[in-house]
Amino acid sequence: MGEIEQGQGAPKVIRPQPGPQTQFLSSAADIAIYGGAAGGGKTWALLMEPLRHIANPGFGAVFFRRNLTQVRNEGGLWDESEKLYPLLQADPRSAPDMSWTFPSGASVSFAHLEHEKTVLNWQGSQIPLECFDELTHFTAKQFWYMVSRNRSMCGVRPYIRATCNPDADSWVAEFIAWWIDQDTGLPILERAGVLRFFIRIGDKIIWGSSPEELTSYTAPDESGVERPIPPKSVTFIPARLSDNKALMAADPGYLANLMSLPTVERERLLGGNWKIRPAAGLLFQRGWCQIVDAVPAGVRWMRGWDLAATPKTEGNDPDGTAGTKIGKLPDGRYIVGHHVKSFLSPNGVETLIKNTAEQDGRETEISLPQDPGQAGKSQVTNLIKLLSGYVARATLESGDKVTRFSPFSAQAEAGNVLVLRGPWNDDWFTALEGFPEATHDDDADSTSRAFNALMTQAMMNLDNL
Repeated sequence: MGEIEQGQGAPKVIRPQPGPQTQFLSSAADIAIYGGAAGGGKTWALLMEPLRHIANPGFGAVFFRRNLTQVRNEGGLWDESEKLYPLLQADPRSAPDMSWTFPSGASVSFAHLEHEKTVLNWQGSQIPLECFDELTHFTAKQFWYMVSRNRSMCGVRPYIRATCNPDADSWVAEFIAWWIDQDTGLPILERAGVLRFFIRIGDKIIWGSSPEELTSYTAPDESGVERPIPPKSVTFIPARLSDNKALMAADPGYLANLMSLPTVERERLLGGNWKIRPAAGLLFQRGWCQIVDAVPAGVRWMRGWDLAATPKTEGNDPDGTAGTKIGKLPDGRYIVGHHVKSFLSPNGVETLIKNTAEQDGRETEISLPQDPGQAGKSQVTNLIKLLSGYVARATLESGDKVTRFSPFSAQAEAGNVLVLRGPWNDDWFTALEGFPEATHDDDADSTSRAFNALMTQAMMNLDNL
C-alpha cells in the first residue's frame, strides 16, 4: 500500500511509503524490478507509477498479469486500482477490456499474456510504460518480446516496471543474480537500487557497470554503419513486509499468516529468499508429528488414494498404489490413522481398494484421483461402482505435487498432526521425508489427496450450515 492523506480542507496527497517503495518509484532505470517478500507494497507501487504522466494526453501504460483472472482477483490489480484512480477523476471501463482514462486523455489499461503467442496481439504497438505484476509468471520469451513494444511518441521516455516474489527456478532469478547473494539467496542490501547496464545479442545478455563498458559491442544502423548498441539500465529493489507500515497497521495478523506457511513458502514469501527450493527434509520431518497409541473420539475420516497398476518385477521399479487415511479431530488437529502401499495389477488394485474400504468402515469417505481423458473417466467410474455403499468421489488433480502437499506440510510443521502407531509408520515417514527428491512420490500424493479432500469436505459442510 501507499499513503493517502487528507488534511482538513486540503486535497488528498498520494505518495509512496518511505523506504523501498519510494526508492522503486524514484529509480531512473529503464527496467526496475521490485521484488521479494509478500506484503511489501509492490502492487500499490506499480499502480502509482503511471500517475506522474497522467497530465500527458498521449501517455498510455499497460499492466500485465499472466491471465485475466489474476487481474480481476479480490485484492488484485483492478480491485486496488479502484481505490486509487478515482481519486484523480479517472473514468473506468471494464468491458470489453479494463482501463482507466484520466481527464487529460492519458490512459492505463490492464491485460493478460496467458499463452506464449498472446504477445503477438501487441505486434505494432507502442507502449510508453509497461508494468508486469508477478514477473516470474511470464516466460522470458514473452518479456523480451514486450520489451520490443516498449516505445513512445508522447514525450515520455519508454520504460518498464515489474514486481515479483522469489522463484529460484525462474529466468528472473538469473536475470537479477548480481543483486542476490548466491550462497544465502537473500538480497545484497548494498546493491539495492544500484543500476547495471546490459545489451542483449540473440539470447545472450552482456552486462556492464556503466554504458562505457559496452561500447565495443556494435551493430549496423539503417545506413550500414557500425555503431555501439545502446545499452539498457536495470535495477532490483527488494521488498519486505516490514517495509509496508500501512499494511502492518491495517492487518496485524498478516505476519502470522506468512509465519504459518510451510518452510519453503515461508522462506520465499516472508524471508525473500531467491535460492530456496523444495528439498528432502524441508517439507516433512517425522519429528514434527506426535505418535499416539489410540485414536481420540470424534474423528472425521478421509482415505485418499494414488493409483498405479504395475506389479513390481526384477529390474522394474514402478510407483505403487498408495492409500492414506487422515482424520480431523474436534480440536482442529489431524491424525494419520493408516497407510497402505502395494504394487498390483489393475484387478489387484480394485481388490485392495475394496478391502481397505471394508476395513475402514462406511464412516470413512474416499477420494480418488481421476486422470484426464476417457480412460481416466472409465477407471474411476468402475471404482466408484465397486465402492457402492461408501461415500467415494473422484476429482482431477490441480496444481503441482509440491503445491498439493504444502497444506499438509504446514500443519505437520506446526505440530498439528498426530500419527497412530503402526507397522506402516517407518515406511511412510521415510517416503515423506524424501519428498520431492525421492524417486517415488505416491505416498506423498495419497497423503495430499486425503488431507485436501478432508479440507474441501469441511468447507462444503460449512457452506451447508
